[in-house]
Amino acid sequence: MTESTALVVGGTSGIGLATARLLRRRGATVHVVGRTERPVEPELIAHWADGGDPGQIAAVVDKVGAIDWLVVALSGAEGAGPIADLDVATLRRAFDGKFWAHLTTVRAALPRLAPTGSITLIGAISARAAMPGTAGLAAINGAIEAMVKPLAAELAPIRVNGVSPGLVDTPWWSAIPEEQRRSYFERMAERLPTRRVATAEDVAEVVALAATNPNLTGTVLEADGGARLAAL
Repeated sequence: MTESTALVVGGTSGIGLATARLLRRRGATVHVVGRTERPVEPELIAHWADGGDPGQIAAVVDKVGAIDWLVVALSGAEGAGPIADLDVATLRRAFDGKFWAHLTTVRAALPRLAPTGSITLIGAISARAAMPGTAGLAAINGAIEAMVKPLAAELAPIRVNGVSPGLVDTPWWSAIPEEQRRSYFERMAERLPTRRVATAEDVAEVVALAATNPNLTGTVLEADGGARLAAL
């Protein structure tokens, strides 16, 4: 992997950062993109841009140059809640922050992607589970994951895959007080077949596999601890 270059958009926290660290340890040159400036380790090359802004993300891509592995790990904190109470404007904003940002990033990176390269999109298991209060999230992540197969066919030989995480202990949950969050995780872990809440590093292993394995394309890998099998 010493000659490979990875671009992880949404790579300054959570699953994206864990993936960036893993690819760097495996010898890749790794560029990370975040919306807000924050410290990252010097082994990672940091850029600051909004993945949903075509001009900003195109400028980053031009700085990076040739890309072997594009990982899009952008996420947002909105979109959850009972459908009767879900504000449509909030849901549109949530689509902007995740779905449209994924699509904008892919389009911007295409001219720089190596023919033997890959695109890995990060959705969520809400796209295929039946969890009350997640219809908005299911729509957003379902739209992302629905792109994988047609893009894999359209962009071949560039490989396109998705990863569908379940419950993961990342800063996405940071708005919830620590004690309340831990209590929730403990209750959910009891219901998961794996009996544990995933770490960002757990999911990063799957993302790295999707990005680097030359025989994987058109696949959404479910890294959800069995959440789709449980009544959550």
